[in-house]
Amino acid sequence: MLTSIHKSIDEHYDEMVEIRRYLHQYPEVSFEEFETATYIANFYEQLGIPYEKNIGGNGVIARLQGKKPGKTIALRADFDALPINDQKDVPYKSKVPGAMHACGHDGHTATLLILAKVMLQFQDKLSGTIVFLHQHAEEIPPGGAISIIESGALDDVDAVFGNHLWTPTPLGEVTTKEGPFMAGVDSFTIKVKGKGGHGGYPHETKDALVIGAEITTHLQNILSRRLSPFQTAVITIGKFEAGTSFNVIADEATLTGTVRYFDIAVQDKIKEEMNRIVKGICVAGDATYDLDYSEGFPPVINHVAETELIFQAAEKIADVKNATVAEAQMAGEDFAHYLTKKPGAFFFTGAEKENHPYPHHHPMFDFNEQAMPTAAKMLIGAYMEFQENNK
Repeated sequence: MLTSIHKSIDEHYDEMVEIRRYLHQYPEVSFEEFETATYIANFYEQLGIPYEKNIGGNGVIARLQGKKPGKTIALRADFDALPINDQKDVPYKSKVPGAMHACGHDGHTATLLILAKVMLQFQDKLSGTIVFLHQHAEEIPPGGAISIIESGALDDVDAVFGNHLWTPTPLGEVTTKEGPFMAGVDSFTIKVKGKGGHGGYPHETKDALVIGAEITTHLQNILSRRLSPFQTAVITIGKFEAGTSFNVIADEATLTGTVRYFDIAVQDKIKEEMNRIVKGICVAGDATYDLDYSEGFPPVINHVAETELIFQAAEKIADVKNATVAEAQMAGEDFAHYLTKKPGAFFFTGAEKENHPYPHHHPMFDFNEQAMPTAAKMLIGAYMEFQENNK
């Protein structure tokens, strides 16, 4: 049956591309994906596959129940876009100013929709139930995964698998790893409140810009002097705002940034040290402050047995030339929430586009559409392997 499924997926490649390019032209950013959710729901309506919409927000979940007994397994695709202006010169360029599918979520959606259409042909031979999980708002914490989980829609699911089309990885390669695979993602804002004044009389002020700069430098010492060299983390200040003119000393400074980690103990240590450093520097500068630390997505921790199923699935797919153990990634994914509740694994499907060096989240981002059938085969392959190993 698997050979026939693969053949049918390949036969639907043109439709998969058509869906992807349509979605690429009409992107909707996180928590605003109303028309995209309707498009997905209508697709299942036309197929006659039962579905529910407005799950945890804009989520859409469809279920295909096989004629044979088996496990219930969710296959997830996200469908939100990013607030970026599309700068590509292609026929399917975004038609929505300030919105763009710059991370491949349009491809994830097209992959899962066509997989559903294909698997409907095999319903009589299918064991268990496929849950086609279309998730909104992956890009912005708290994300859509947590609200879908809280809705109870996945309570009966036995396992969950997810894929990301990944342009740093060559076409024909699938990569993942057991345990910590992608980083936890937190954010923070630090507001320093000093005393502004004339640029020529700094001694009469409490320079918030200088204090903010000192905080920026000392936060890096957490990584180099407070964590073990064997512990991995990132602290990045992505935005620093202070001052109004060349001759005015800043009254306030605002620093915003992100923390990435794989271990909860490391996360706790960074939060503790960040509070200590900000407080100490502001006390020394005779300034006040406000530190807002927001916990975002936890790390993606792949389950060991389910990760092995990914590699087993890859062995049975002609498109996959290489299945490799990945390095842990400092990018984050709210798929992590599913893995805190259910067994499962997340993997990358290589989607490198030749002579197109632009990364994810770039205004020129694009991916190799030939990766989509491979992703579909991997998802259903993981499903089949789980069924076989959990009879």
